[in-house]
Amino acid sequence: MLQGKKGNNTIIYILWALILVSFTSCSKALYKDYPKRSFDKYTPAELPDYANLSHWAAHPDKRDKADRVPDADLFKNRQAESKVDVFFVHPTIYTGKKGQNQWNADVEDEVVNKETDESTILYQASIFNGSGRVFAPRYRQAHLHAYYAKDSISGQKALDLAYEDVKAAFEYYMTYHNNDRPIIIAAHSQGTTHAGRLLKAFFDGQELQKKLVVAYVVGMQAPKSYFTNIPPCENKKQTGCFCSWRTFGKGFYPDDFEEQAPDLICTNPLNWRIDSTYADYAMNKGGVLWKFDKVIPKVVDAQVHQGLLWVGTPKVTGAKLVKNKDYHAGDFNLFYVNVRQNAQHRVASYFENKPEEIISGE
Repeated sequence: MLQGKKGNNTIIYILWALILVSFTSCSKALYKDYPKRSFDKYTPAELPDYANLSHWAAHPDKRDKADRVPDADLFKNRQAESKVDVFFVHPTIYTGKKGQNQWNADVEDEVVNKETDESTILYQASIFNGSGRVFAPRYRQAHLHAYYAKDSISGQKALDLAYEDVKAAFEYYMTYHNNDRPIIIAAHSQGTTHAGRLLKAFFDGQELQKKLVVAYVVGMQAPKSYFTNIPPCENKKQTGCFCSWRTFGKGFYPDDFEEQAPDLICTNPLNWRIDSTYADYAMNKGGVLWKFDKVIPKVVDAQVHQGLLWVGTPKVTGAKLVKNKDYHAGDFNLFYVNVRQNAQHRVASYFENKPEEIISGE
């Protein structure tokens, strides 16, 4: 996939590094411009209007990047025929610009919207167009600095503001679009921060939990106590449960790792187990990297290790030259086909007593 003259290691290194950051901007190292004043000293942009299609990054009533597939011979966009909806909450894209003091993005920011659509919506939300109609709201996402700021109060207020938008979008969706359809919740990174709150507020132990096919809350720590009534998924067909993982190279421990924290849930997206059973490269049906025009089978293996998902060196030219072992940006992309097919399996399982309503698989 990556082409370069023999011996030109610099070019290969740069290309592979770009692969790892092209999906999302959720990396502390990627931003320099952040709010220099407290949250209370700036005025947020206006509330989104979810009756306005432009305030949705993906929506069944518009053409968007979530409609695409990486190989039209292998995959189909089945949103029109599906009986399920997918509510997708995208990760952090907003990293600010020089001289600004905004803690939250403006949903009218064309630059942020373009980056959102061409990264997370294309490479992550599109995974689910084989299972259901994809709804992905734009929201006044918190600046990435909200997770790292010494001013933790401002950071939390920025995240709270972002969640209120996600909540408003979900309420609008439920009122005007759901029509009693089953739901998949999918999210990554900051999106998972908000999706977790959403699941607790609307699903956990409530009537709507009966409509939950599965939740993919990826890219953040997920303790066993994450929810009261929504259990972790323990196999590939279980429904009404949640899956979660964070991807790192073998032997790598992130800064927030606590060895004495055995209560973290980690799902292996190759075998859909939450134990340490190893899944080799052959079980990876394909990742999508760099160009959205093909899948790369057997790109990584996977094994759960103390609440982390460890993978071996990706089988992509130049991967061995890259020292960074934090694969957060590829949490979904490295397992694109496996997640896509798993969502379909769980939909089929959900409807197992109503075979006439099962969407066709791939």
